[in-house]
Amino acid sequence: MSGLVNKRILVTGGAGFLGSHLCDRLLNEGNEVICMDNYFTGSKKNVAHLMNNPSFELMRHDVTFPIYLEVDEIYNLACPASPIHYQHDPVQTTKTSVHGAINMLGLAKRTGAKIFQASTSEVYGDPKVHPQTEDYWGHVNPIGFRSCYDEGKRCAETLFFDYRRQHNLRIKIGRIFNTYGPRMHPEDGRVVSNFIVQALRNEPITIYGDGSQTRSFCYCLDLIDAFYRIMNVTDDDFTGPVNIGNPGEFTIKELAEKVIDKVGSKSKLTFLDLPSDDPTQRRPDISIAKEKLGWEPKVDLDEGLVHTIKYFDEQLKKGAAA
Repeated sequence: MSGLVNKRILVTGGAGFLGSHLCDRLLNEGNEVICMDNYFTGSKKNVAHLMNNPSFELMRHDVTFPIYLEVDEIYNLACPASPIHYQHDPVQTTKTSVHGAINMLGLAKRTGAKIFQASTSEVYGDPKVHPQTEDYWGHVNPIGFRSCYDEGKRCAETLFFDYRRQHNLRIKIGRIFNTYGPRMHPEDGRVVSNFIVQALRNEPITIYGDGSQTRSFCYCLDLIDAFYRIMNVTDDDFTGPVNIGNPGEFTIKELAEKVIDKVGSKSKLTFLDLPSDDPTQRRPDISIAKEKLGWEPKVDLDEGLVHTIKYFDEQLKKGAAA
């Protein structure tokens, strides 16, 4: 790091799980970072270690309302990403994706900033193509319980490309597959955090369905590296969307067994009904990321789980001590 300020960068959802890791990376690269969050799912605790950094600014603001700043780049991460959180207020979830995209694209248009959209593998729905490639249009239920998130993110991608075509904005889109790691919310309902917390408490591990559905799990720092590479690729004509995830594929039952083994837990598996529209398969084809970004994940699931379990163990012990 040179010590020189390179860019002033806005990160929406910056106090969240992924946003806080992104703030770390951008500051380490010598940038000024404005972290914006409304704390619906994010937490000041995730960025508390940055508060004394003169290049870091924390701002409480809801992305569904316009904001006027001077910035060089925008990373738009603002949106609840776990089913429990995004189904809590589905109308607001859609607004966050759609109005939030409009507001951030408007800011990028006014300032000439390059802008990144954190999209999702959920744009593929319950896929009929496996593994999923970026040219697959998806198989999404537009009126289901998950639609507020799935369709909100699909509409955000539409807006990004229309702003590029109509206003020549410099856009980048990354489609995030299942991601895990330190700073995940312990009650977010996502499978990795659920299993780890239950295992640490020696509670039954709740599996929805028979556990044969598959997911691919990418460690958070690998994902953040891909974000950074997408935004810093020299070719502005490379917009994405680009899949970001770990192509290693595991059944949910395999994940549960790994967590129990690594925790040394006494937990037993228990099986519940599968929620509606839950995808049966999820695995990214990352050929474009490899070719265009020189990126592929470095942290395998076994190593990543060790880091994540350590984090949750410390958080649970702090909670018990409090």
